[in-house]
Amino acid sequence: MPDWSPPTQVNLVDLGFMDSRSKLIDLAAFLDRVQKSGQDGDFRVKALKNAIALLSRNEPERAKNVLLNFSDPSTEPVAKATMQGAIGAFKA
Repeated sequence: MPDWSPPTQVNLVDLGFMDSRSKLIDLAAFLDRVQKSGQDGDFRVKALKNAIALLSRNEPERAKNVLLNFSDPSTEPVAKATMQGAIGAFKA
């Protein structure tokens, strides 16, 4: 049986490009539908568009910055929740 050794370097572009491309096209189609329906003023859509701008920056920690973009920035807990469940983006 021949000796086999795993590759020393993994090509991350080969592994993830098509999946990322597909998700980006899905996002573009979603934004097209939202715009056509006149719902592009929704705070969640605005948060998505802001996140897209964050992705365009050539800075480290893009995932962290995108997550923080959707998160509640407050540091103190509220006395009582006004709703149950998550809505995906912080609404000021």
